[in-house]
Amino acid sequence: MDRIEPKLVTIFGGSGFVGTQIVQLLARNGHRIRVAVRRPDLAGHTKMFGSVGQIQPIQANVRNAASVRRAVAGVDIVINLAGIGFSRGAQTFDAVHVDGAAHVAEAARAAGVTTLVHMSALGADRAADVSAYAASKLAGEAAVFKAFPNAIIMRPSILFGQDDGFFNLMGALARLFPVLPVIGGDTNFQPAYVGDVAEAFARAAEGRVKPGRIYELGGPQVETHRELLARVQREAGRNRPMLPLPAGLAKLMALPFAILPFPPLLTGDQVALLGVDNVVSDAAIKDKRTFAAFGITPTAMDAILPTYMYRYRKHGQFDRDNAPAPIL
Repeated sequence: MDRIEPKLVTIFGGSGFVGTQIVQLLARNGHRIRVAVRRPDLAGHTKMFGSVGQIQPIQANVRNAASVRRAVAGVDIVINLAGIGFSRGAQTFDAVHVDGAAHVAEAARAAGVTTLVHMSALGADRAADVSAYAASKLAGEAAVFKAFPNAIIMRPSILFGQDDGFFNLMGALARLFPVLPVIGGDTNFQPAYVGDVAEAFARAAEGRVKPGRIYELGGPQVETHRELLARVQREAGRNRPMLPLPAGLAKLMALPFAILPFPPLLTGDQVALLGVDNVVSDAAIKDKRTFAAFGITPTAMDAILPTYMYRYRKHGQFDRDNAPAPIL
């Protein structure tokens, strides 16, 4: 592999689940990195991934165009990972995913940035009619391409890895509740390993794939939501009955969460997303706009989930591996 010339990179949302992985990879390749976040005092952990002075957390909010311009001044590469799972206050889907994406793309173009990599979401085009989240992601893609036609847009599926939001949540629910509700049980998903997704972002940032394209990143296995929950139960050593929950009832149950002061366990928008297949499209496979474009063989869930899902077993790591099969 040819040696990559070190660059100055700004990563919006670089202290999060995916961002910390990308920071490590790019730092290992010698790049200098600005980790642009709303609270740089909470991003100090990213500095340990590089040498002294190589990684610098800075303050930026994609909703504030001036702060975005400051964050990208003089840089070569910009990666935008900023995103939210639910709207609240000023942090709305449109403000972050559409206006924020436009701010980053416009600032990158004005600063003479050579490469812009933007995170979207797999299935955003299919779910845009039923989900405000998906609609905002799709509109954000259009805003990025309008300002920066050679941008690289990534659409990863749901992610798995040590600190993921999906499998850890389902494991916690299986541990706490006697019954596991199933919403959209027949919907297909194609979970991707966070390490593979981060590697794809790093390679895109270093110019190893064609720009001006949308890449869809899904793992090697397609499973229904019900099958994923069964997998969670096997890993967690649980045997909870699975109770199908109609989408209408699930949306009704989600309403009280909207007024609570802490992040909601479930929103009506998320219920809508659970009803739409989240898999790599045939067009992306045909055009090689998948992990194949990056030369990455995606990692199977079997190789990673056992390394952290044991924490949801009754006795954690001390439980035997032969967990009971879940009730379908």
